[in-house]
Amino acid sequence: MRILFDTPLLLAAAAGGRLLPPAARAALEAARTRPVFSAVSLWEIAILQREGRGGFQVSPHEFRRGLLENGYDELPLDGRHALAAAALPPLHDEPFGRILVAQAQVEEIRLVTADPALARYDAPVELAR
Repeated sequence: MRILFDTPLLLAAAAGGRLLPPAARAALEAARTRPVFSAVSLWEIAILQREGRGGFQVSPHEFRRGLLENGYDELPLDGRHALAAAALPPLHDEPFGRILVAQAQVEEIRLVTADPALARYDAPVELAR
């Protein structure tokens, strides 16, 4: 099973997983799990780093390389995802989260998030606590 973490959980997973909610850690450690990260999360991290927010100590390039080296698959962004995001109801106003929901819908990947607003979408979204 493929799982896609939202950006905050992806950062927590990459930091060793000790900051992950127990449900997210269990999903990541499940024997048949294939972790996936979105190019959208890299974009969000790069923007936050450029703006001096988030306190990132590693470059987005190194972060991506580390994810790939640790067995994550990369999910690119394409037009199907953009169109699905545009069609989502306005339950969440943050564009990065909305596109992750759309990617989960289109690709039939379970999105794991700690954000209750994202979990309200009709998509394969799991609220990790």
